[in-house]
Amino acid sequence: MSDFCYSGSRLKQVLDQADLMDRVMEAVGVVAARAARLDRGKAWYEARCRCIACPDERKCRAWLAGLVVSQTSFPPAFCRNSEFFRLAKGSTGQRQLKDRHERRPGEQEGTVAPRHVQA
Repeated sequence: MSDFCYSGSRLKQVLDQADLMDRVMEAVGVVAARAARLDRGKAWYEARCRCIACPDERKCRAWLAGLVVSQTSFPPAFCRNSEFFRLAKGSTGQRQLKDRHERRPGEQEGTVAPRHVQA
């Protein structure tokens, strides 16, 4: 069995697309940690794959270039991840992915409960 590996140019393309997705997420106000928890990480993985395979890189870069920085934005209509971004941002949609990251009893948002309590 041989090792799976990308050529240098393909690896650069994959990394550039991942960076582009990160920039779009930031532009639309998506918190990466929350997005990564949707559907136990499956939604994040699928969104990354869609972005890496997306043929609309130029449209996406042009959309980002035309944004007003102080303005909260919505994902562009052509984006194959627009539903994922809306859900990750907390917007409602017809198909809701469940955030299955459960808190322990007594744990408040933004805090981490101790796993072990020593007596």
